[in-house]
Amino acid sequence: MKIHELITETEPLAELCERLGQHEFVCVDTEFMRENTFWPELCLVQIGNGEEAAAIDPLAPGIDLAPLWDLLCDNDDVLKVFHAGGQDVEIVYNFTGKTPQPIFDTQIAMMAISQSEQIGYANLVESWLGLTIDKGARFTDWSRRPLTDRQIEYAIGDVTHLADIFPRILKKLIKTGRGAWLDAEMEKLADPQNYANDADLAWKRIRSSGRNPAVLGRLKALAAWRESEAQHKNIPRGRIMRDETLADIASHPPKQQPDLVKVRGLSNAWKDNDIGKRLMKVLEKAEPLPKDEMPDKPKRGAPLGKEGALVADLLKLLLKIRAREIDVASRLLTRADEMEALAAGARDLSILKGWRYDVFGKDALELVEGRLAFAVKDGRLLMTHVDELHAGMVEAQAAE
Repeated sequence: MKIHELITETEPLAELCERLGQHEFVCVDTEFMRENTFWPELCLVQIGNGEEAAAIDPLAPGIDLAPLWDLLCDNDDVLKVFHAGGQDVEIVYNFTGKTPQPIFDTQIAMMAISQSEQIGYANLVESWLGLTIDKGARFTDWSRRPLTDRQIEYAIGDVTHLADIFPRILKKLIKTGRGAWLDAEMEKLADPQNYANDADLAWKRIRSSGRNPAVLGRLKALAAWRESEAQHKNIPRGRIMRDETLADIASHPPKQQPDLVKVRGLSNAWKDNDIGKRLMKVLEKAEPLPKDEMPDKPKRGAPLGKEGALVADLLKLLLKIRAREIDVASRLLTRADEMEALAAGARDLSILKGWRYDVFGKDALELVEGRLAFAVKDGRLLMTHVDELHAGMVEAQAAE
């Protein structure tokens, strides 16, 4: 594989993207800094396939990244391959308002062909290629220039190794016939709505008990205000105010600015500074949350109770058995809260639909409804239908 010099100009970037655009897939990774900013600062982009790879410096003076964005977002003939690509996709969306299409994530794919829940990149490389990655450059400051040879070599490895691994994963995925299992997961990863930063929806990310319209109206207004403040200053929203503090103010709003000193999580300066004044104006103008924006009431089946909790535990045991039998990550099949809902009587669940129903949901439902039981055979825990178990017992008694 040919490894290019660090790309710092538009022309070689355009030429590289033109060549990569003629192939079936391209592997992509990014290095960024976001500890001290609201928006992640893109510091390096690595891209390549089985023939060539390069690192691109987005901080280079005068470089135009348009050819890169065109390849990732507008060339539907090239599959974009990431590993744990959520944050990489977010960065592309921040620059373009679009997401890479079509997309493939090797971390998600590994869940369908093994019992790996969220395999890290280093473990992925070691398991498929037998190589140990030098992690020394992982936590360096990628925004500092010039980049060292060690940094660039480490970064390039994220796509060169992936270009070797991806075809092997794809081959195994095709062999198992589980490609369709991942369609919804990949669509979710590429859904632009997951990355849109709508300030009016920011309140939904904050944990708040109760459904009081006045409280939720203040929560919505405060959350939108905090987004605006953080974006304007380009600092993490938590530097403005923590979620817990914001929710506390929404529930117990101070009557006047000096009362802000009584709020846990705010400094004394808030009692007379400008940001405190702006916060009080937001509270004054906040209106109760409209009825059509009220969150849905939690969906509940029958209360779990002690017996229901035991049924949920049996479902978790069933999940472990089935995941082991078909060699798939249990997280891809379902999660604990869904099994608890099934045990409580809920039936409108993803595990009772599509392929999940075929490989796990059907047995889970039969267990809950008393048609499936556990059995031990030759020291191995198995599942068996109750009628088959009963028939076996009858035969055994007859033989005596």
